[in-house]
Amino acid sequence: MMTDLGGTEDPADGGPVRHIPVLLAPVTASLDLPPGSLIVDGTFGAGGYSAALLRRGYRVLGIDRDPSAIAGARALLDEHPALTLREGRFGDLEALLRQDGVETVDGIVLDIGVSSMQIDEAERGFSFQKDGPLDMRMSGSGPTAADVVNRLKVGDLARILNFLGEERQAGRIARAIEARRTERPFERTLDLAGLVARTIGRNPKDRIDPATRTFQALRIFVNDELGELVRALLAAERMLRPGGRLSVVTFHSLEDRIVKRFLRDRSEAASGSRHLPDVQHKAPTFESRNRPVVGEEGEIALNPRARSAKLRSATRTQAPAREGREAHAFADLPDLADLPAAGA
Repeated sequence: MMTDLGGTEDPADGGPVRHIPVLLAPVTASLDLPPGSLIVDGTFGAGGYSAALLRRGYRVLGIDRDPSAIAGARALLDEHPALTLREGRFGDLEALLRQDGVETVDGIVLDIGVSSMQIDEAERGFSFQKDGPLDMRMSGSGPTAADVVNRLKVGDLARILNFLGEERQAGRIARAIEARRTERPFERTLDLAGLVARTIGRNPKDRIDPATRTFQALRIFVNDELGELVRALLAAERMLRPGGRLSVVTFHSLEDRIVKRFLRDRSEAASGSRHLPDVQHKAPTFESRNRPVVGEEGEIALNPRARSAKLRSATRTQAPAREGREAHAFADLPDLADLPAAGA
């Protein structure tokens, strides 16, 4: 489950190796669209997927919430007139596309999670291997991880660590954080990582760092990553033309579970209540593959991030998008917008 926040044995998880697109060949193969098709790369990052898609003759509209990712794409923009970039969240891809007058697209690809480029930069605060400000914001705006750690109630913090990090020692860690922050607030990544390690220790049978799950949970919460994923899937259902392709790469079980359930739900006919016979049955909106594609041994050896990557893909049917903008049920987590004020 833990790949993009792993330990020192994985260079892409905090070492000097720059971002390598995961499952690149399967992703491009899953799209299988004619040249000139318009593909949305909803998680542009370093542009690995976009560059490959442009070489295949597609038009690409890239989206990224990280301003540095957009700023770093100048060379690719100069080389490929068929590339357009927009700064924003991939959960808002429908609004971003409609701002450009785009009504439908031929394909959408999403690579969920933090990139190794962001982990490499200590000042971004994603890595527990390097000292930096406890930030973790992909967009650079809004509350930081330090705000969450220093201001949330201990029960809320424990739920975040337990659900988003699948941390079995969430209660112990949250109580230790609460006790320490009364003395001085957390400001640096290694300060928090050290407290977690002292609190729960290191399991010699567990290859990952003790702070991995805590940092993952905080990152997902600060950036509302699961909510963004749900909104993007619903937007893809509305924006893909019939025959359009959706390809999503996930890196841990929470993300994959959401994608799997969404595609399973949308690949099945939805029936009305037996108590309301006039309600029409709804046709499937996607045709989905049954099994995800995973990394092969050769790719994993070259790129450790591929170890837990899963690609799920589906083809849009002619059925209209289903009404409602429902989200998959999450645990009873606090709302980042309701974060208590400092000193409250």
